[in-house]
Amino acid sequence: MITIAARNLKLFFRDKTTVFFSLLGVIIIIGLYVLFLGDMLISGMDEIENARFLLDSWIMAGLLAVTSITTTMGAFGIMVDDRANKIIKDFSSSPIKNRNLAGGYIVSAFVIGVIISLIALVFAEVYIVSNGGQFLSFLALMKVLGLILLSVLSSSSMVFFMVSFFKSQNAFATASTVIGTLIGFLTGIYIPIGSLPDTVQLAIKIFPVSHAGSLFRQVMMAEPMEVAFKDAPTESIENFNQSMGVVFNFGGYTTTMLTSVVILLATTALFYGLAILNISRKRK
Repeated sequence: MITIAARNLKLFFRDKTTVFFSLLGVIIIIGLYVLFLGDMLISGMDEIENARFLLDSWIMAGLLAVTSITTTMGAFGIMVDDRANKIIKDFSSSPIKNRNLAGGYIVSAFVIGVIISLIALVFAEVYIVSNGGQFLSFLALMKVLGLILLSVLSSSSMVFFMVSFFKSQNAFATASTVIGTLIGFLTGIYIPIGSLPDTVQLAIKIFPVSHAGSLFRQVMMAEPMEVAFKDAPTESIENFNQSMGVVFNFGGYTTTMLTSVVILLATTALFYGLAILNISRKRK
């Protein structure tokens, strides 16, 4: 398993184009925010102190959630390439056991997702501080690192399940393009969820990656929110949190950090289980 994972890591990081496109989502989101989204969102928050720090933390938290799925998608592309080029048949005829082969792809995708997410975190912190914000405290940073591990684990399970259906590079490339385009909207990182129709809000709330975004926001926005809402009534804070996707409300029930963590863990177990079942079914 470790040998396969090491081989996949070498293939991924040796291909500079693949690494660049894995970071492309991060670059596009920061670019959109710098060009017009940031000014558009902040224009309605003139009365909020520290609004820039608050919004920068909001968009960068969403960026980390999106990065967890776009990077693992690129990493699992190696599995699709091996299948399309019949390399996987060579592995199957070798002494390597199937579970070690599958484990190698999963481990390498997880490691790649974590490494690229850490790079995205550095970009995010530099951007926030360069606009007058502050670095995360040590405790908050530890929480964010833990959330990166959890979000990458959950996202990689969904991507692994999706990849288990693909045999051609063209089909995978098309799916990657579609998902890469929609992922920002599905996680509500471009526009506050409170500004969207109810049907779209529900789609965002039930999408697991959105809960990763919610968790990142709760940690990264905690400090700027203390300043921005220091004299605000509790109702205003709750309305802001729901409108910005810091928490989600389902018919009067408001999600907590524990709720979102359980959803991501359940997503991991469900999709890894389905992917293994699908792969096992194809080999019979």
